[in-house]
Amino acid sequence: MIAFFNAGRKKLRLLMFPVFALVLAACDPAAVGSIAASGGPKIDANAAVPVALLIPRGGSQSDNLLANNLENAARLAIRDLDGVKIDLRVYGTGGNAGTAATMAAQAVGEGAKIIIGPVYGEAANAAGVAVAKQGVNVLSFSNNPTIAGGNVFVLGQSFANTADRLVGYAKRAGKDRIVVLHANDVAGQLGRNAITQAISAKGATLAGTVDYALSQESVVAAIPRVKATVDNGGANAIFLTTSSASALPLFAQLLPEAGIKSASTQYIGLTRWDIPRQTLELPGVQGGWFATPDPAAATAFRQKYNAAYGSDPHPLAGLAFDGIAAVGALVKSRKSNALTGASLTQGAGFRGANGIFRLRRDGTNERGLAVATIRNKSVVILEGAPQAFGGAGF
Repeated sequence: MIAFFNAGRKKLRLLMFPVFALVLAACDPAAVGSIAASGGPKIDANAAVPVALLIPRGGSQSDNLLANNLENAARLAIRDLDGVKIDLRVYGTGGNAGTAATMAAQAVGEGAKIIIGPVYGEAANAAGVAVAKQGVNVLSFSNNPTIAGGNVFVLGQSFANTADRLVGYAKRAGKDRIVVLHANDVAGQLGRNAITQAISAKGATLAGTVDYALSQESVVAAIPRVKATVDNGGANAIFLTTSSASALPLFAQLLPEAGIKSASTQYIGLTRWDIPRQTLELPGVQGGWFATPDPAAATAFRQKYNAAYGSDPHPLAGLAFDGIAAVGALVKSRKSNALTGASLTQGAGFRGANGIFRLRRDGTNERGLAVATIRNKSVVILEGAPQAFGGAGF
C-alpha cells in the first residue's frame, strides 16, 4: 500500500484541499444581497481602466505564495488583452476580512472601477459591503455561494456547478439512484445540498444520505450505514463530498471491502480525484467519476504560466486570470457601462484559464467542465468540456 494511503489510514486529515477550503472561510456571512446589482460605475473605455486586485499578501507563508501566483496570473492575462488597457492596482489583505474591507474602500477611493478578489469568503463579503454604496462590483476568488449576491460574485468552482454536471452525466449513463455520503461540517452540508438539488433538477432519484463526523472512528462507523442505505434504496451510485486530503483514502478502501463494488455501484466525487497525483494510486477510486476543468484550456494556461514564471501555477491562480479575462472582454466593447452587473452577467460568458465560464445574476457562476474517470491509475476523459454555453452538460 502506498505511503499516501497509509498516512490517511492512520490519522484522518481534516484539512480540505485548498479549492474547497475556501468555502469554510465564511460560516456566517452577512450576504450583500440575493440578486446581482445591475448597476456599476461608468468607465472611460478609451483610457486604461483602473482595476483593483485584492490578494492575501502579508498573511501566512502559504497565503503569500498564493498571492504571488494570483498576481502573476492577472498580469499574464493582461498581456493577452488585444487593445484593452488595464491599470492593475494590487492591494494586500493578509487574508483578513477587516483589512480586505479597508483595502477595498481605499481602492475605490483611488479610482478602481471593479475589484478582483479577495480569496476567503468572509473577506470577500466584507469587501463587497465596503464598496456596495459606490456600486462597485467584486469578483471574488471564493467558491462560497452564501456570500454571492448584490455586488459580490464568486469565481471559484462551485459545488452546485460540479454536482449539476456529474448528476446530469450519471442520469444519462443510467446511474440514477444516488446515495449521498457527506461530512457533517459546513463544506459537507453545502456539498450535500448541492448534490440533492442537482438530483431533483436532473430527474434522478435520491436513494438516501449518510453523514459522518470528521474523525477516523466516525468514518469507520459510517461504512455499515452506507451499505444498508445502498441496499435498502436500490442505489446504483454513491456521491462522496470528501476530498483526497480528508476521508477519501479511507472510504476508497473500506467501502469496497464492505461489498459495495464499483462494477454495480458507481463512485462519484464532488472534489478533484486527480489532485494530488497520489490519489490516482488508490485501488478504490479506479473507475470513479469526477469533474475537471477543460483539460486543453487548463494545459494551455499551465504551459503559458510556466513559460513566463518558471513554475507551475497554484491551483487557484487561474481565477485571477479569469477575472482579468472577463473585464478585458467587456471593456473591449468600448461601452461606458461595460462593468455593470448587467454586463458582467451577459449570457455568452467568457473564456478563461480553465475553459468557458459565465457569471449569474445571483452572484454564482457556471463553468464548462469535463467528466473524467480513473483507469489504470490514469485520468481518462469520458465527456469533454463544452466550448460554448448551451452545449453538453448545460
